[in-house]
Amino acid sequence: MRRLFPVTDETAAQTSGGAAGAGGERLPGALVDREWTLAELAGAYAYPEPGPGGREPWLRANMVSTLDGAAQHEGRSQPISGPADMRIFGTLRALADVVVVGAETVRQEGYRPARARGEFAALREAAGQGPAPAIAVVTASLELDFSLPLFTSPLVPTLILTGAAAAPDRIAAAERAGARVVTAGDGVGIDPPRAVRALAELGHTRLLTEGGPRLLGQMVASGVLDELCLTVAPVLTAGDAQRISGGPSVAVPHRFALACLLEEEGFLFSRYRRT
Repeated sequence: MRRLFPVTDETAAQTSGGAAGAGGERLPGALVDREWTLAELAGAYAYPEPGPGGREPWLRANMVSTLDGAAQHEGRSQPISGPADMRIFGTLRALADVVVVGAETVRQEGYRPARARGEFAALREAAGQGPAPAIAVVTASLELDFSLPLFTSPLVPTLILTGAAAAPDRIAAAERAGARVVTAGDGVGIDPPRAVRALAELGHTRLLTEGGPRLLGQMVASGVLDELCLTVAPVLTAGDAQRISGGPSVAVPHRFALACLLEEEGFLFSRYRRT
């Protein structure tokens, strides 16, 4: 893996005498492509430090897209991912307090509980976090299979984010399964700013969403997204797959600034923050 942006002293430290040019000469500053340690990835993707008033909620999204804009292939994101993308996926989860995900993505991707990883145990303990992040499922209908491990055997109880008008029998079924139901809207669905506040009130300020596109579109439209971690996979799929974000367009496009860009085997790993 190589850091392409920003160019820092750390970037320079990855050089090893430079690479060979077309004429055999050494090119100063050329980066050595090597596998980064999990600690290096954690440093590259660290959440912002708390301000004087304490830690404020910070919502980041982690998504993958092909060169031609597809967020999925045959309904799933795994076919367009790769080993480095999965290492970053695991790192982002290990840094988060909670992973927010839409119900359709839970069904399509076969979501399981987040697991405790020994490599990140000391880091999470130092940050005052439990052994693994909670999973928070956003759903209006609560039409979920509550016999799945996501609900029956999580290290941390799974959260259900829904609206006040959700069906009482489905809420009861979720609670019987051990999930904690959090009201984050006045209708059947959630209000994204209210969901962020509700999670923060539970102590979850380092927020990560893994989509899907409909949920990310809601977050973009409501202006609650602070950061996008986007993997661009070096593949083309054509077809009519969804983009990483769906739903109605915003009145004025939201501008984000590039904070970091990494590369490995043709995959680009970008990190953008709201300006």
